[in-house]
Amino acid sequence: MIKILYAAILCFAFQTNYSQNTGVEKSIYNAQTGFLGFWINNESRLFNEISLRSEIGLDVGLRGCSDCTTQYALAPVITLEPRWYYNINKRNRADKGRNNSANFLALGINYHPDWFVISNAHNAYVSNQIAIIPKWGIRRNIGNSNFNYEAGIGIGYLYYLDDNFSETTADLHLRIGYTFK
Repeated sequence: MIKILYAAILCFAFQTNYSQNTGVEKSIYNAQTGFLGFWINNESRLFNEISLRSEIGLDVGLRGCSDCTTQYALAPVITLEPRWYYNINKRNRADKGRNNSANFLALGINYHPDWFVISNAHNAYVSNQIAIIPKWGIRRNIGNSNFNYEAGIGIGYLYYLDDNFSETTADLHLRIGYTFK
């Protein structure tokens, strides 16, 4: 009986260790910055290779010309993005997949509400708009730390809610951040 109990405990220990090293993390929080904004997000596991990223932040917009002052604007953005980390299991087997460090395919849904704008221009505003952008990206840890970088690219659809107008849009991002556990 004791041998069976020890065998069961040993199997459970190996199973627990193995299950911690497969798939995406259960839930991680990130703070990220890039050339065009600041964001705080959470990634929650939906399935072994799929997470749901929810994010709130400030997107930066710049406008300049040769004979005027460069104008900037910071506007709020809310993002919901399911991500498929298609090589997370392979990276976990090589002990490189910590903090969802893998390549991904995502469907970004970005909402820019007309709540407020921080700008050096008078009467700056952002139209209520929603964008749906499928994209490919890569996320990697920097060394063995919780610091990471992320890059992604995609082309999608932008709809202006107030103007009933739509157009094609692109998403190109390069971010550096820190993962909180």
